[in-house]
Amino acid sequence: MKVYSAQFLTGAVSAKQYPRVSHPEFAFAGRSNVGKSSLLKSLLNRKKLVRTSATPGKTQEINFFEINEKLIFTDLPGYGFAKVPAAVQRKWQNMIEQYVLKRETLTALIFIVDIRRDPTSLDLELKEWLDANDISYILVATKSDKLSSGERSKQTRKIKQAFCTEGDSEKLVVYSSKNNQGRKELWSQIIKLANQKNAVINEEENPQE
Repeated sequence: MKVYSAQFLTGAVSAKQYPRVSHPEFAFAGRSNVGKSSLLKSLLNRKKLVRTSATPGKTQEINFFEINEKLIFTDLPGYGFAKVPAAVQRKWQNMIEQYVLKRETLTALIFIVDIRRDPTSLDLELKEWLDANDISYILVATKSDKLSSGERSKQTRKIKQAFCTEGDSEKLVVYSSKNNQGRKELWSQIIKLANQKNAVINEEENPQE
C-alpha cells in the first residue's frame, strides 16, 4: 500500500467531536507503551505523523487521521498503565467503549500486543469484550525485532493459543516497526476489510429494487 497522504483531522473525547466522514475506519488499540504510535508511523511511512511518547498513558484523546482520502485511522488511548489515576482510566474506558460500540464507520480494531510479553488479563478481557460485542479486529504482535528467531516463534505460539481459535491463526500479524516486518501483511488485511465495508456502504446507499 502506497501512502501518498496522511493528515491529522482532530482529537476527540466525545461523539460530537468526531469528524463527519464516511471512509472505512480502523482504530489502533493496545496497552500503554506497546508500540502503537511506532506501528502507525511504520505503517504510514511517516516519522512525524504521530508523536511517540516515552511516557506511557500520554494519549488522552481519540486522534483521527485521514489516509489517502480513503481511510480513517484512529489512535486510541493506551490502557493498563498503573500511574494513571483510576478515575482517568474509567473516563478513558467509557470514552473508548462509546466510540467502539457506536461509531458506524468503524470497520475493525487493530489490536496490538507486545510479542515479548505473555498475554495479560487486560488483553484477554479486551478480546472477550470485542468478541461479545461482535467487533472485528486484527491482532498485531509488535517489537518482533527485539527477539531471536527461537524466542519469536515461542511467543507467537503463546499469543495464538491465547487469542486465536482454530482456523483463524492467520489473523495474527507479527510486526516490527524497526524493519517493517509484517507491514505488507497488515495492509493486506486492512484493505480487504475496507473493501468489504465499502461494498456494504454502497449496497445500503444503492439498494437493488
